[in-house]
Amino acid sequence: MNILEINQLYKRFGDHEVLKGLDMVVPEHSIFGFIGKNGAGKTTTIKIILGLLKADSGSITVCGEKVSYGETKTNRYIGFLPDIPDFYGYMNPLEYLNLCGEITGLSKDIIKAKSEELLELVGLKNDKKKKIRGFSRGMKQRLGIAQALLNEPKLLICDEPTSALDPIGRKEILDILLAAKGKTTIIFSTHILADVERICDYVGVLHDGKLALSGTLSEIRGIYRHDEYMLEFNNETDAAIFEMLEELKQPSIQIERRRNTVKVRLADPNLDGSFLLNILAQKHLVPLKFNVLEPSLESLFIEVVK
Repeated sequence: MNILEINQLYKRFGDHEVLKGLDMVVPEHSIFGFIGKNGAGKTTTIKIILGLLKADSGSITVCGEKVSYGETKTNRYIGFLPDIPDFYGYMNPLEYLNLCGEITGLSKDIIKAKSEELLELVGLKNDKKKKIRGFSRGMKQRLGIAQALLNEPKLLICDEPTSALDPIGRKEILDILLAAKGKTTIIFSTHILADVERICDYVGVLHDGKLALSGTLSEIRGIYRHDEYMLEFNNETDAAIFEMLEELKQPSIQIERRRNTVKVRLADPNLDGSFLLNILAQKHLVPLKFNVLEPSLESLFIEVVK
Protein backbone atom coordinates (compact mmCIF):
# COMPACT_ATOMS: atom_id res chain seq x y z
CA MET A 1 0.00 0.00 0.00
CA ASN A 2 1.16 3.54 -0.79
CA ILE A 3 0.68 6.04 2.03
CA LEU A 4 1.34 9.03 -0.24
CA GLU A 5 0.77 9.45 -3.98
CA ILE A 6 1.58 12.63 -5.93
CA ASN A 7 0.51 12.92 -9.56
CA GLN A 8 1.59 15.62 -12.03
CA LEU A 9 2.06 18.35 -9.43
CA TYR A 10 2.78 21.84 -10.76
CA LYS A 11 3.57 24.99 -8.79
CA ARG A 12 4.77 28.37 -9.99
CA PHE A 13 5.81 31.49 -8.05
CA GLY A 14 5.62 34.38 -10.50
CA ASP A 15 7.90 33.52 -13.41
CA HIS A 16 9.64 30.74 -11.49
CA GLU A 17 8.18 27.27 -12.01
CA VAL A 18 9.25 25.21 -8.99
CA LEU A 19 7.36 21.96 -9.63
CA LYS A 20 6.97 20.76 -13.21
CA GLY A 21 4.81 17.65 -13.15
CA LEU A 22 6.13 15.96 -10.00
CA ASP A 23 5.16 12.29 -9.61
CA MET A 24 6.04 10.58 -6.32
CA VAL A 25 4.96 7.46 -4.42
CA VAL A 26 5.83 6.63 -0.80
CA PRO A 27 5.22 2.98 0.25
CA GLU A 28 3.87 2.13 3.70
CA HIS A 29 6.36 1.51 6.57
CA SER A 30 9.31 2.89 4.65
CA ILE A 31 11.69 5.78 5.23
CA PHE A 32 11.65 7.84 2.03
CA GLY A 33 14.66 10.11 1.54
CA PHE A 34 13.43 13.23 -0.26
CA ILE A 35 16.59 14.98 -1.43
CA GLY A 36 17.53 17.88 -3.65
CA LYS A 37 19.61 21.03 -3.77
CA ASN A 38 18.54 23.98 -1.64
CA GLY A 39 15.67 25.68 -3.47
CA ALA A 40 14.75 22.54 -5.44
CA GLY A 41 11.17 22.64 -4.09
CA LYS A 42 11.23 20.12 -1.22
CA THR A 43 9.59 22.44 1.33
CA THR A 44 7.10 23.67 -1.30
CA THR A 45 6.05 20.06 -1.93
CA ILE A 46 5.68 19.43 1.81
CA LYS A 47 3.49 22.53 2.26
CA ILE A 48 1.21 21.36 -0.56
CA ILE A 49 0.96 17.88 1.03
CA LEU A 50 -0.09 19.58 4.30
CA GLY A 51 -2.73 21.68 2.52
CA LEU A 52 -0.91 24.90 3.44
CA LEU A 53 -0.07 25.88 -0.13
CA LYS A 54 -2.19 25.64 -3.24
CA ALA A 55 -0.86 23.72 -6.21
CA ASP A 56 -1.45 25.10 -9.71
CA SER A 57 -2.49 21.62 -10.86
CA GLY A 58 -2.06 17.95 -10.02
CA SER A 59 -3.33 15.73 -7.23
CA ILE A 60 -2.12 14.32 -3.91
CA THR A 61 -3.63 11.50 -1.86
CA VAL A 62 -2.71 10.54 1.70
CA CYS A 63 -3.96 7.11 2.80
CA GLY A 64 -6.20 7.09 -0.27
CA GLU A 65 -7.87 10.45 0.55
CA LYS A 66 -7.40 13.51 -1.63
CA VAL A 67 -5.55 16.50 -0.18
CA SER A 68 -7.37 19.82 -0.61
CA TYR A 69 -5.86 23.26 -0.07
CA GLY A 70 -7.19 24.88 3.10
CA GLU A 71 -8.99 21.70 4.14
CA THR A 72 -6.80 19.67 6.44
CA LYS A 73 -8.86 16.49 6.81
CA THR A 74 -5.97 14.36 5.59
CA ASN A 75 -3.69 15.92 8.22
CA ARG A 76 -5.24 13.59 10.80
CA TYR A 77 -2.98 10.97 9.19
CA ILE A 78 0.13 13.20 9.29
CA GLY A 79 2.72 14.18 11.88
CA PHE A 80 5.00 17.08 10.90
CA LEU A 81 8.42 18.18 12.14
CA PRO A 82 9.48 21.54 10.62
CA ASP A 83 13.16 22.36 10.18
CA ILE A 84 13.05 24.75 13.16
CA PRO A 85 10.34 23.57 15.59
CA ASP A 86 9.01 26.25 17.93
CA PHE A 87 7.87 25.68 21.52
CA TYR A 88 6.61 27.52 24.59
CA GLY A 89 9.86 27.87 26.51
CA TYR A 90 8.18 28.19 29.90
CA MET A 91 6.67 24.69 29.57
CA ASN A 92 8.34 21.36 30.19
CA PRO A 93 8.00 18.45 27.71
CA LEU A 94 5.15 16.80 29.62
CA GLU A 95 3.17 20.05 29.73
CA TYR A 96 3.79 20.72 26.05
CA LEU A 97 2.73 17.24 24.93
CA ASN A 98 -0.34 17.48 27.17
CA LEU A 99 -1.32 20.74 25.41
CA CYS A 100 -0.77 19.17 21.97
CA GLY A 101 -2.82 16.13 22.99
CA GLU A 102 -5.71 18.29 24.20
CA ILE A 103 -5.70 20.26 20.93
CA THR A 104 -5.77 16.97 19.01
CA GLY A 105 -8.68 15.75 21.12
CA LEU A 106 -6.97 12.85 22.87
CA SER A 107 -8.16 11.71 26.31
CA LYS A 108 -6.04 12.50 29.40
CA ASP A 109 -5.16 8.86 29.98
CA ILE A 110 -4.00 8.39 26.39
CA ILE A 111 -2.02 11.65 26.49
CA LYS A 112 -0.24 10.59 29.68
CA ALA A 113 0.61 7.10 28.42
CA LYS A 114 1.72 8.28 24.97
CA SER A 115 3.79 11.15 26.40
CA GLU A 116 5.76 8.82 28.67
CA GLU A 117 6.28 6.32 25.84
CA LEU A 118 7.39 8.93 23.32
CA LEU A 119 9.70 10.82 25.66
CA GLU A 120 11.47 7.53 26.33
CA LEU A 121 11.65 6.83 22.59
CA VAL A 122 13.30 10.21 21.88
CA GLY A 123 15.62 10.07 24.89
CA LEU A 124 14.00 12.84 26.96
CA LYS A 125 12.65 10.67 29.76
CA ASN A 126 15.03 12.23 32.31
CA ASP A 127 14.34 15.77 31.04
CA LYS A 128 10.54 15.62 31.01
CA LYS A 129 10.17 18.20 33.80
CA LYS A 130 12.88 20.61 32.65
CA LYS A 131 11.92 23.91 31.00
CA ILE A 132 12.11 23.75 27.21
CA ARG A 133 13.83 27.15 27.07
CA GLY A 134 16.99 25.46 28.36
CA PHE A 135 16.98 22.73 25.70
CA SER A 136 19.66 22.43 23.04
CA ARG A 137 18.77 22.39 19.34
CA GLY A 138 19.04 18.61 19.29
CA MET A 139 16.78 18.22 22.33
CA LYS A 140 14.17 20.45 20.68
CA GLN A 141 14.31 18.34 17.52
CA ARG A 142 13.76 15.22 19.61
CA LEU A 143 10.80 16.81 21.39
CA GLY A 144 9.47 17.85 17.98
CA ILE A 145 9.52 14.21 16.86
CA ALA A 146 7.66 13.17 20.03
CA GLN A 147 5.01 15.82 19.35
CA ALA A 148 4.69 14.76 15.71
CA LEU A 149 4.14 11.12 16.75
CA LEU A 150 1.64 11.89 19.53
CA ASN A 151 -1.50 11.21 17.48
CA GLU A 152 -0.01 8.00 15.99
CA PRO A 153 0.21 9.36 12.41
CA LYS A 154 0.32 7.10 9.39
CA LEU A 155 2.85 9.50 7.83
CA LEU A 156 5.61 11.44 9.58
CA ILE A 157 7.12 14.28 7.54
CA CYS A 158 10.49 15.63 8.70
CA ASP A 159 11.80 18.74 6.95
CA GLU A 160 15.60 18.97 7.31
CA PRO A 161 15.61 17.55 10.87
CA THR A 162 19.40 17.09 11.07
CA SER A 163 20.67 20.08 9.06
CA ALA A 164 21.79 22.25 12.00
CA LEU A 165 22.96 19.50 14.35
CA ASP A 166 26.44 18.29 15.25
CA PRO A 167 27.41 14.67 14.39
CA ILE A 168 26.22 13.32 17.75
CA GLY A 169 22.89 15.15 17.50
CA ARG A 170 22.43 13.91 13.92
CA LYS A 171 23.08 10.31 14.97
CA GLU A 172 20.55 10.60 17.79
CA ILE A 173 17.82 11.88 15.45
CA LEU A 174 18.57 9.21 12.84
CA ASP A 175 18.41 6.47 15.49
CA ILE A 176 15.03 7.81 16.64
CA LEU A 177 13.67 7.84 13.09
CA LEU A 178 14.83 4.25 12.59
CA ALA A 179 13.09 3.26 15.83
CA ALA A 180 9.90 5.07 14.72
CA LYS A 181 9.83 3.24 11.39
CA GLY A 182 7.84 0.36 12.90
CA LYS A 183 5.13 2.79 14.00
CA THR A 184 4.76 4.95 10.90
CA THR A 185 5.93 5.83 7.37
CA ILE A 186 8.52 8.61 7.21
CA ILE A 187 9.39 11.23 4.61
CA PHE A 188 12.88 12.47 5.42
CA SER A 189 13.57 15.69 3.52
CA THR A 190 17.26 16.58 3.59
CA HIS A 191 20.34 17.56 1.61
CA ILE A 192 22.68 15.49 3.83
CA LEU A 193 23.25 12.46 1.62
CA ALA A 194 25.11 10.40 4.22
CA ASP A 195 22.02 10.49 6.45
CA VAL A 196 19.87 9.18 3.60
CA GLU A 197 22.28 6.31 2.90
CA ARG A 198 22.19 5.35 6.55
CA ILE A 199 18.45 5.07 7.22
CA CYS A 200 16.36 5.31 4.02
CA ASP A 201 14.70 2.44 2.15
CA TYR A 202 13.63 4.59 -0.80
CA VAL A 203 15.12 7.72 -2.35
CA GLY A 204 13.66 10.46 -4.53
CA VAL A 205 15.96 13.14 -5.99
CA LEU A 206 14.06 16.33 -6.80
CA HIS A 207 15.68 18.24 -9.65
CA ASP A 208 14.25 20.70 -12.15
CA GLY A 209 10.74 20.27 -10.75
CA LYS A 210 10.58 16.48 -11.07
CA LEU A 211 12.07 13.34 -9.54
CA ALA A 212 15.28 12.80 -11.48
CA LEU A 213 15.86 9.56 -9.57
CA SER A 214 13.43 7.38 -7.64
CA GLY A 215 13.53 3.89 -6.16
CA THR A 216 15.39 1.85 -3.59
CA LEU A 217 19.08 2.61 -3.14
CA SER A 218 20.00 -0.80 -4.56
CA GLU A 219 17.76 -0.26 -7.63
CA ILE A 220 19.26 3.17 -8.29
CA ARG A 221 22.81 1.92 -7.85
CA GLY A 222 22.04 -0.96 -10.20
CA ILE A 223 20.92 1.45 -12.93
CA TYR A 224 23.97 3.70 -12.59
CA ARG A 225 26.52 1.05 -11.67
CA HIS A 226 29.69 0.98 -13.75
CA ASP A 227 31.88 -2.11 -13.84
CA GLU A 228 34.52 -0.77 -11.45
CA TYR A 229 36.79 -2.79 -9.21
CA MET A 230 39.33 -1.98 -6.53
CA LEU A 231 42.23 -4.37 -6.03
CA GLU A 232 44.57 -4.03 -3.07
CA PHE A 233 47.90 -5.89 -3.27
CA ASN A 234 50.40 -6.82 -0.59
CA ASN A 235 52.98 -4.40 -1.98
CA GLU A 236 53.53 -1.75 -4.65
CA THR A 237 55.55 -4.11 -6.83
CA ASP A 238 52.63 -6.53 -7.34
CA ALA A 239 50.29 -3.62 -8.00
CA ALA A 240 52.68 -2.20 -10.62
CA ILE A 241 53.05 -5.62 -12.30
CA PHE A 242 49.26 -5.92 -12.52
CA GLU A 243 48.90 -2.39 -13.87
CA MET A 244 51.36 -3.07 -16.72
CA LEU A 245 49.88 -6.39 -17.92
CA GLU A 246 49.38 -6.52 -21.71
CA GLU A 247 45.90 -8.06 -21.29
CA LEU A 248 44.74 -4.82 -19.62
CA LYS A 249 46.05 -2.49 -22.33
CA GLN A 250 42.73 -2.04 -24.12
CA PRO A 251 40.82 1.17 -24.98
CA SER A 252 37.80 -0.09 -22.99
CA ILE A 253 39.84 -0.61 -19.80
CA GLN A 254 40.80 2.31 -17.56
CA ILE A 255 43.38 1.73 -14.84
CA GLU A 256 44.37 4.01 -12.01
CA ARG A 257 47.04 2.97 -9.48
CA ARG A 258 47.85 4.55 -6.15
CA ARG A 259 50.66 2.77 -4.33
CA ASN A 260 49.47 -0.81 -3.72
CA THR A 261 45.86 -0.31 -4.84
CA VAL A 262 44.59 -0.45 -8.42
CA LYS A 263 41.21 0.78 -9.61
CA VAL A 264 39.94 -0.80 -12.84
CA ARG A 265 36.97 0.33 -14.90
CA LEU A 266 35.66 -1.98 -17.63
CA ALA A 267 33.69 -0.14 -20.33
CA ASP A 268 33.26 -3.24 -22.52
CA PRO A 269 29.91 -4.96 -21.67
CA ASN A 270 31.53 -8.32 -22.52
CA LEU A 271 34.05 -7.91 -19.69
CA ASP A 272 33.33 -8.27 -16.00
CA GLY A 273 35.00 -9.22 -12.73
CA SER A 274 35.63 -12.80 -13.87
CA PHE A 275 37.89 -11.42 -16.63
CA LEU A 276 40.12 -9.81 -13.98
CA LEU A 277 40.04 -12.89 -11.75
CA ASN A 278 41.17 -15.09 -14.67
CA ILE A 279 44.11 -12.78 -15.38
CA LEU A 280 45.10 -12.79 -11.71
CA ALA A 281 45.03 -16.60 -11.67
CA GLN A 282 47.09 -16.89 -14.88
CA LYS A 283 49.76 -14.50 -13.57
CA HIS A 284 49.73 -16.01 -10.04
CA LEU A 285 48.92 -12.64 -8.51
CA VAL A 286 46.90 -12.78 -5.31
CA PRO A 287 45.38 -9.48 -4.13
CA LEU A 288 44.65 -8.85 -0.46
CA LYS A 289 41.25 -7.42 -1.44
CA PHE A 290 39.07 -7.53 -4.54
CA ASN A 291 36.08 -5.20 -4.25
CA VAL A 292 33.26 -4.37 -6.64
CA LEU A 293 32.80 -0.60 -6.34
CA GLU A 294 29.25 0.62 -5.72
CA PRO A 295 28.38 4.17 -6.81
CA SER A 296 27.83 6.42 -3.80
CA LEU A 297 24.63 8.42 -3.41
CA GLU A 298 26.77 11.56 -3.63
CA SER A 299 28.19 10.56 -7.02
CA LEU A 300 24.70 9.66 -8.29
CA PHE A 301 23.29 12.95 -7.00
CA ILE A 302 26.02 14.97 -8.73
CA GLU A 303 25.51 13.00 -11.95
CA VAL A 304 21.77 13.71 -12.17
CA VAL A 305 21.77 17.36 -11.06
CA LYS A 306 24.62 18.54 -13.31
